[in-house]
Amino acid sequence: MPFFYLPDRYYIILVLPAMLIALWAQMRVKGTFAQFSTRSVRSGLTGAQVARRILDANGLTHVRVEQVAGSLSDHYDPRSQAVRLSQDVYGRSTVAAVGVAAHETGHAIQHAVGYAPLQLRTAIIPVTNIGSSLSIPLILLGFFLGYYPLVSLGIILFSLVTVFQLITLPVEFNASRRALITLEQYHMVSNEEHQGVKKVLSAAALTYVAALIVSVANLLRLILLFGGRRRE
Repeated sequence: MPFFYLPDRYYIILVLPAMLIALWAQMRVKGTFAQFSTRSVRSGLTGAQVARRILDANGLTHVRVEQVAGSLSDHYDPRSQAVRLSQDVYGRSTVAAVGVAAHETGHAIQHAVGYAPLQLRTAIIPVTNIGSSLSIPLILLGFFLGYYPLVSLGIILFSLVTVFQLITLPVEFNASRRALITLEQYHMVSNEEHQGVKKVLSAAALTYVAALIVSVANLLRLILLFGGRRRE
């Protein structure tokens, strides 16, 4: 049965469990963020203030701290050199807000020091975007035409998404490590609050691990499906 008809055995064996793990990870991060969004930090610093202090302490006075719409939409934009914090982080002085803000400044510091995994991830984004948009059409076209080199090319392009997810892991883990060290170094949180920040960032890290698992599962599914077709 072609892969776009659901369910097939590889979807059930590989992809469905991976998607359930991803769903659990998303629920975990939302629950953990909600839990520590009700716990104020003794310093009274908001997420925006924490981000600004960390950036300035690292000589990144040119990096802007901006508010962005959405929930858990926080990110660092290397092109405009801006740390963008969601409404729940920017103006709130909670354990969750401080942790997320510190994490995003970690990406800004990575960019400034030329952290290799971040540079690699940024460099392959255009190729990854091409791969994610063209891979399935190429696989389908090659399958229906019976021209399997085209199928193989599609699978190779799809694998770039998996490579991107793999490179993302050290980037995110390193940013969280930088955040925890910086918050402790500048005494922005108490020991108890530090443990809360660690739980928030650990929960967020699970979503990246889950994304990699889903990507690997989908890649294996394509290989197994079309490898079997080619042998037939």
